[in-house]
Amino acid sequence: MRARTILAAPCLLGMMAIAFAQSSDAPGPPRLESRYTFTWPVGPTAPAPRGGTTRGVGIKLDTSVSPQWKGLREEGIPAAERDRRAILAMAGGYRVSFDFLEVAAFTGDGSRAQPYQSWGTERVFVDRDEPRRVSLVHILEMHMVGADGKPMEPMVTKHWRQEWRYEPPYVIEYRGANRWVRRDLSRGERQGRWSQVVYQVDEAPRYGALGKWEHNGSFSTWVSDEALRPLPRREWTVRKDYDLLRGTNRHTITPTGWLQEENNLKVVSGTVEAYVGREYGVARYERVAGEYFSEASKYYESTRKYWSEVVAAWDEIWEGNRVVTLKASSDQSGAYVDLFQLADDYAAGKLDIASAKEKIRTSLLQQQAALPTAKVVR
Repeated sequence: MRARTILAAPCLLGMMAIAFAQSSDAPGPPRLESRYTFTWPVGPTAPAPRGGTTRGVGIKLDTSVSPQWKGLREEGIPAAERDRRAILAMAGGYRVSFDFLEVAAFTGDGSRAQPYQSWGTERVFVDRDEPRRVSLVHILEMHMVGADGKPMEPMVTKHWRQEWRYEPPYVIEYRGANRWVRRDLSRGERQGRWSQVVYQVDEAPRYGALGKWEHNGSFSTWVSDEALRPLPRREWTVRKDYDLLRGTNRHTITPTGWLQEENNLKVVSGTVEAYVGREYGVARYERVAGEYFSEASKYYESTRKYWSEVVAAWDEIWEGNRVVTLKASSDQSGAYVDLFQLADDYAAGKLDIASAKEKIRTSLLQQQAALPTAKVVR
């Protein structure tokens, strides 16, 4: 079956994630499923979760202990190497479920935000593996069932990237108003710690923070310092009452997969900082058995060199600038479209890498703006 590559990534990513919210692993008619793990007290005014009814094809989960976990538990390896293996253990093919709940509201009007629940399927590729730098690329591959009960052609798109650096000289942090800062780190601040910087679908920066890995016999976990981040797609499409998240990020590796937890305050930036609520979130990555992600692999291999040039162009920008301001967030402005079209042209043989480099740099320069006069959150 032919795969369909998705160009308008951020809009369709949100639609697809919602579409899988009430999917079933088994074939058959759609059924509504309660997926609450905890919530506010039930009652007639309790808000229903945001979600949809489109079904995904049946999948089989792999619940065996992963080889990556076994390698991570090897005795006698240096601390930094154990950390690196924990990061590499996030690679693989997964069913990912997302649950976000606003656990406290500070507006005083008694309103409750709808919980957010969704899931999708994606493969995480090791794009760079060095002793002090690891990069993981997430590619979505969605297999959905049509109204006639038959599988639709797979939909594939680049999702996001996470880059880890050991004892880095700097970390890229979000400061609000579409502004990112390269903050230099002292030797003491970075000693024994890893930075994680998260990038959007088109390799524009999203947020970054420092943290430290800890390991025990049951799991390995990394907890970030508190950091700012822009609104995610699940929020900016429905919320206009705040403009920043301030919180912590935890990645936990288990024998059969991994999970990411968030604890976020919802911030209204301005002269006097205010909060509208606090949310808890968890993304659970469960390994998928079998050859499910063949189209994601094809997309990754056919565009890898191209996206590496996009990353290299951003590296050059950060080498020459301590502050980068974009005219708008790329997923909201649509600035990602040009870069995705170039990726498709490269994969189709319509564009060579030399020409791609020039077009990439032109696109990134067009996205940048002068420093804002608006207050930047510290």
